[in-house]
Order: sequence, then structure tokens, then C-alpha cells
Amino acid sequence: MTERNFYDFLLKTQSIAKIGLKFSTDPYALANYKELETMSKDMLEHFSEISFDRPNYFARDIYPTPNVSVRTCIFSSDRKKVLLVKEANDGLYSLPGGWCDLYESPKEAAIKECLQEAGAHVEIIRLSALINRTPFKNPTSIPEYAIVFEGKINGELGEHEYETTEVGFFPLDNLPTFSRKVTTPEMLRVIMAAANNETIID
Repeated sequence: MTERNFYDFLLKTQSIAKIGLKFSTDPYALANYKELETMSKDMLEHFSEISFDRPNYFARDIYPTPNVSVRTCIFSSDRKKVLLVKEANDGLYSLPGGWCDLYESPKEAAIKECLQEAGAHVEIIRLSALINRTPFKNPTSIPEYAIVFEGKINGELGEHEYETTEVGFFPLDNLPTFSRKVTTPEMLRVIMAAANNETIID
């Protein structure tokens, strides 16, 4: 393992620990995430000779910035249908996507999310939209930049992970109900823009 591989491993471990501490409610899991956070933090400090007592990129409250998410529009060969996934948490639909992890490019995140949520190996073709999502536009939203790509499937759809229960293509003129995590006008806007080879930038 090279120094870069080891450094990337430590950063990923620190990121997983932070996410686990943020979202887990199980006491045993929280204790383990805390131990992972402490161990990876100590190793990072010694490895890179930096002090995590000073402001850094793991202390998100030092300067509030929007979160960054990605979604991907994938069309059928005739471009009359779009691939949607059914969210396990509310039984409604959305474009495959999710939050970007630390040190992960938007393109890498989009490819990963398509594979995890739709079982789709995709090639990212182009940027379709950069959306500014705020609580003022949608009360359920947090400050967020949503990056929407157009992607092309390579091969057949495979198995998807637990966050989604169904995957399928839907006609653009007969789309299902969208998840509460997104808004219908917003989803229609980005899907139709992508279908027409347009790009939206807020």
C-alpha cells in the first residue's frame, strides 16, 4: 500500500465515522464510530503532521456552506423514457443519486450512486443542471447544490442496494409520484431539460 493509498484510507475512515456519528442511533454503533473517529484522527495527525485542534474541513460548523448532491438522468434509446428508482424510505420515485462524500468528485459520486441505487454501470455524458436547493424553495430541503448529469448505461441493469426497492424506465409523459426528498416541479424541470439536451444553471 502506498502512502497515498493509506492517506486516502484514513480520510475515508474518518468520513465514515463522521457519517455514522451523525445518523446512527444504536449506542453500540455510536461507540464504535467514535472509536473509529478517534483512531483515524490520531493517525491522520501523525501521518500528515497536522493538528485537528485548528479549524479544518471536518469541522463543518466553522463556515456554513451548502451540501453537495448528485443525480443522474438516464434515458431509453429513443429518449422517451427515463430511469427512476423507488426510494425505500417513502415508496416514491427519484433519479438515482445522493450526497457526495469527502474527496469524491461529482462524477465519481454519480457513477457510484447509479450503481448502488439502480444497479447501473453508467458513463457520464454531460452536465444537465446545477440546482440551488434551499428551505425557501422547499421546506423539507436544506441548503444544497444539486448537480444533475446525463448518463448512459453500459450493459444490463444489475442488483441494487437496500436504499431502493424498484428500478425501471418510465415514459416522460406519464411519470410516477416523486419522493418527498425532491419536488415534482424541480424533477420535471431537470428531466425535460436533459431530454432536450439543455443545461440549467441556477
